[in-house]
Amino acid sequence: MDAQLDGIDAVFLDLDGTIYLGGDLIEGALDFLQRCDERGVKRYFLSNNSSRSVKQYLKKLLAFGIPATEEDVLLSTHDLLSWLSTHSVSKTWLIGTEGMREMLEEKGIETRSKNPQYVVLGYDTEIDYEKISQASIFLHSGVPLVASHPDMVCPSPDGGLPDVGAYLAMLKVTTGVDPEHITGKPNAGMILHKIEELGLDPARCAMVGDRLYTDVAMATRAGCVGVLVLSGEATMEDVAQLEHDAEQQPTVIVNSVDQLLR
Repeated sequence: MDAQLDGIDAVFLDLDGTIYLGGDLIEGALDFLQRCDERGVKRYFLSNNSSRSVKQYLKKLLAFGIPATEEDVLLSTHDLLSWLSTHSVSKTWLIGTEGMREMLEEKGIETRSKNPQYVVLGYDTEIDYEKISQASIFLHSGVPLVASHPDMVCPSPDGGLPDVGAYLAMLKVTTGVDPEHITGKPNAGMILHKIEELGLDPARCAMVGDRLYTDVAMATRAGCVGVLVLSGEATMEDVAQLEHDAEQQPTVIVNSVDQLLR
């Protein structure tokens, strides 16, 4: 398999660091998406970033001139909601943005419970001390922790910014508590449920992203083609440090999506 991605029926695209970086489109991203449409390759947008709701993501994509519907956007928050539902969780203390709060509460999940079943941690760009301190109190009292994804940093044009993994490290130092579960990439279910819904063969699907330990690792676990773009977090030096058979080892490496499907 090479950058032409011959035989691929669908691409699952990370967003920040892959399609855009902060507030700027990756050069050639729109042309790449047009090539997908011209060749009949289905494309979906996949993000671990739980700071925004689907509606907020759609607004950003449309502002970039990228046509998309709610069905095209798959978030770690969806995976989290599925996990909470499976475990019959309806009362939580949320460290998360208003967009994430909205998605949970739309599903009937309380986010500021005084008797939470779980502390839920998302990528909170609106974080404040009340959320952190109350979560710590609950964790000290034995309430378990679940996190939306494991990303240590969120890519930006100015360098990596603290993400859920950094918040987890803070809570670990404060309380000694590790999360009972972490949803989102690299869990294979994040992508397989959509592939199964579409009736596609995972081997004929590609996951395109800028992180080895989430995007590429998930592709390997799901049996998909893992495409690493060097427009975000990972570098060739990172790849060189991997074992040959590591699940983070990409099948295809390109500078950006601009090189794909040509």
